[in-house]
Amino acid sequence: MSLTHRPVAEKDIQVICGFPQSEDELFFLFPKATFPLAASQLQDAIAQRSDSTVVELGGKIVAFANFYRWEVGGCCSIGNVIVSPAVRGRGVGRYLIEQMIGLAFSKHQAAEVTVSCFNQNVAGLLLYPQLGFQPYAVEERKNKKGDRVALIHMRLPRNAT
Repeated sequence: MSLTHRPVAEKDIQVICGFPQSEDELFFLFPKATFPLAASQLQDAIAQRSDSTVVELGGKIVAFANFYRWEVGGCCSIGNVIVSPAVRGRGVGRYLIEQMIGLAFSKHQAAEVTVSCFNQNVAGLLLYPQLGFQPYAVEERKNKKGDRVALIHMRLPRNAT
């Protein structure tokens, strides 16, 4: 499996919008968005964020993420993480997060990288600690149905890599 990554392009937007398969999946990716994800919602998020990145497999877009906070020498926070349903469980998410960590430390000279993951997102909760992220806080949130959910905040200090 040969994965590559590059900055997001306008032609990628509609493909990425098709990745969330349910309201719950979209909530993990983008809690403020409404299902199904519209191109305009994603374009607005990209415009307000930094380093929006896609992963390609065989020329097809298979994953997306960006930074919602990026401070030179400070903290970079990874957000809008999504992997295509067609390739989940095959290491694409790991590759994507590794690329985002690399960008944070090289381009932004970040002291730490953070990521937040909802308690129902088992794939994320299992992946992030494998990459060295450690939980440091839990925040109560409400999902679209008004149910209580936990948002687990994790960090990876620069010296941990």
